Amino acid sequence: MPASQRPAPASSRRLLDLIAWFRACRVVVLGDLIADEFVYGRVARVSREAPVLILEYDSTAILPGGAGNAASNVAALGGQVGLVALAGRDEPGRRLMASLPPRIGRQGIVRPAGYRTPVKTRILAGGVHSAKQQVVRIDRGPSGPITDQQRAAIVRAATRATRQADAVLISDYGSGLVDPRMVAALARPLHARGIPVLVDSRYQLLKFSRLTACTPNESEVEQVLGVSIGDRPRVLERAGRAVLEKTRMEAVLVTRGSRGMALFEPGKPTVHIPIYGPDEVTDVTGAGDTVMAVMTLALGAGATFEEAARLANYAGGLVVMKRGTATVSVRELREAVTDGGR
Repeated sequence: MPASQRPAPASSRRLLDLIAWFRACRVVVLGDLIADEFVYGRVARVSREAPVLILEYDSTAILPGGAGNAASNVAALGGQVGLVALAGRDEPGRRLMASLPPRIGRQGIVRPAGYRTPVKTRILAGGVHSAKQQVVRIDRGPSGPITDQQRAAIVRAATRATRQADAVLISDYGSGLVDPRMVAALARPLHARGIPVLVDSRYQLLKFSRLTACTPNESEVEQVLGVSIGDRPRVLERAGRAVLEKTRMEAVLVTRGSRGMALFEPGKPTVHIPIYGPDEVTDVTGAGDTVMAVMTLALGAGATFEEAARLANYAGGLVVMKRGTATVSVRELREAVTDGGR
């Protein structure tokens, strides 16, 4: 790999030690469990009924999305993980539960009657000898607002699960389950024990406050602040500091796609981390979950914010080279750190 594409080495030996400590780290993932459905087909011809492609169906796969993908990444990296979430008793819910890796603890998954499992269906098409490309996505949300009874069950499950946690990851995809007041109440006793609590929120980032860290992507920062960052370092600096001030987090990690990452901490210079790997990516599906999972695991294992961010950067660079909702293995992450430190 060209030196220009490598993140600056941040004590490779230290990062490798942290990866080794992942297996002793107990992480609780609380949030929106989504069934990521992938429907694969082959382009046959153009329809006579309308100017659209006709796909010959090949296969369907369901993978854990949302909080499930974050938990899967923790498990793939050797961490001990428990999932606290809602899942329906419907067919997508049953298939989603069956798709969860066996290393994920399921005691905190609440399955109320009548709850409809959120599903994101991605239609992928391609030729016989070409890679499949996503042509459309269909989203199906929960059947209705989260009820007080369902939320109370989640709070009880989360309270039990976090008693022995080394770190907690909040995954908010906007279903209404993750309430900032609920998270604040859960976080207070965890902070007293020095347990890091991180949040990944798609739509209500600024409503969370006084947690350990958050990892918004650049477009999410632009949306909540009403700015356009682009390739303007001063705008990025003001935006990152604004999120840090408004949320009162200990750290904010802004992921910037091909521009890498920017880590903001109060009273410290901003750390800019170039991307690991090539500029061109294969698929960004679930990449934010991977970044958050590694950041949480690393902090739970005793990393500094910069060490955690650099490990997350390696993992993010690896996962975007894979198709679909993917994870990163310990071997892959160790090899990336070793390669990046040369």
